[in-house]
Amino acid sequence: MAALEAGRRAPDFDVPACTGEEKHRLKLSQFRGSKHVVLAFHPLNWTPA
Repeated sequence: MAALEAGRRAPDFDVPACTGEEKHRLKLSQFRGSKHVVLAFHPLNWTPA
């Protein structure tokens, strides 16, 4: 996939996500129409700290 140019719409994607203990799927299209969307990716290894 080619890099996006500034100001272009990001392609939709579907990824696994978790909120606290709840695991679910997240789609970028869920946020269409929102004024701002910030994406942050953090590796998670599912082991106790």
